Amino acid sequence: MKLTWFGHSAFRLDLPGASLLIDPFFTGNPAFEGNAAEASKGVSHIVITHGHGDHIGDALAIAEANHATVVTNFDLCMYLASKGLKKFEPMNTGGTVDLGSFQTTLVRADHSAGLVEAGVAFPLGSANGVVIKAPGEKTLWHMGDTDIFPGMALISELNAVDICICPIGDRFTMGAKTAALAMTRFVKPKVAIPCHYGSFPIIAQNADEFVAALKGSDVRALVPGKGEAVEI
Repeated sequence: MKLTWFGHSAFRLDLPGASLLIDPFFTGNPAFEGNAAEASKGVSHIVITHGHGDHIGDALAIAEANHATVVTNFDLCMYLASKGLKKFEPMNTGGTVDLGSFQTTLVRADHSAGLVEAGVAFPLGSANGVVIKAPGEKTLWHMGDTDIFPGMALISELNAVDICICPIGDRFTMGAKTAALAMTRFVKPKVAIPCHYGSFPIIAQNADEFVAALKGSDVRALVPGKGEAVEI
């Protein structure tokens, strides 16, 4: 499994037989330093955790350019289909979809989900995290945007989570110390990767506090450089 972080909550996951983007926020992402076409080259699937602009990102354009399938909650799928999306796999919280080379399961996240168009706000289904499983690979949970909740322990147990990508930026999600507590008390993964920081000035600018809070625990903090592919 090869994982690449593009800043904020945007990741690329390369698996045997599939390449997917999670929350592909490139255009307008202050932390993205690369080229969107290059970052999304050869992508077969796009997974979106929830219907906020900094997570939907460039999904429509990337899906069209790569003939990629978008995987997200039903409401957001229907919205994107109304905007021209051709290939999609609608889901909802608790559901699992087998996509051949991997499976996705949508799980709970404590957050909002919706967009504003023409000054009017409207919801787009629920906010979720996504658990990704592939044969012979570690199980990965991208939490999306969320606060801590005790049910994280059950999600981790049900899915045997090895790697957890968790938001640490505060203000819109849990902050670094709370995220570290979520990792050590509830999720207990082998590896924890921070996200949703270092982009906009009103959220945390680095992962130092998160790394420090995990020091001495059984959870290893992994902080990829932006655009750096890491083997897990």
